[in-house]
Amino acid sequence: MTSMSMPRSMWTVDSRTIVYAAIGAALYGVLVGLFKIPVPGTTAVDARPAFALVPFFGFAFGPVVGLFTGLVGNMIGDQISGWGALTSYNWSIANGVVGLLAGLAPAYLGSMMSGSLGRRAAAGAVGGAIAVVIGFLVVFSDMIKDQMDFNAVLTTEYIPVVIGDLIVTIILVPVLVYAWEPVKERLGR
Repeated sequence: MTSMSMPRSMWTVDSRTIVYAAIGAALYGVLVGLFKIPVPGTTAVDARPAFALVPFFGFAFGPVVGLFTGLVGNMIGDQISGWGALTSYNWSIANGVVGLLAGLAPAYLGSMMSGSLGRRAAAGAVGGAIAVVIGFLVVFSDMIKDQMDFNAVLTTEYIPVVIGDLIVTIILVPVLVYAWEPVKERLGR
């Protein structure tokens, strides 16, 4: 069996992974740094339409790309926004975990991945939604980092960010999958 016929591992880090990760992080970072809407009554939580890029890049290009897109992209966005790249490092980690988990979706949603483009788009939304709910559990580290109590983190951070990002993920990830799949086919990926 030649290397050309061997399936590519989802954990492979090669030039393709690096390029997609850099593109994802740059797009997410710049767009989230420029386009966000503060959510009233929260602890610095913003509605970020560009967030859909995190689960999409993970879903489309794998967990390594998703991790980098969320982690580094959020740091870029925070820097552009004036927060500083490392001020909310735990939130960057949470974004990275979302991308990583969305990148695992094709493996754990295998039956949804076969078949029509609609099924694959739905798999992207489902995988992204699961990743959002689990990945943003990382923000509970604000209980230690910022000395917040559980209820404050839950009501002013976790629930608002999860609701906003679920809406964005469920609506926009399928749109991105529909746009990407024909391009992917033409590229022979």
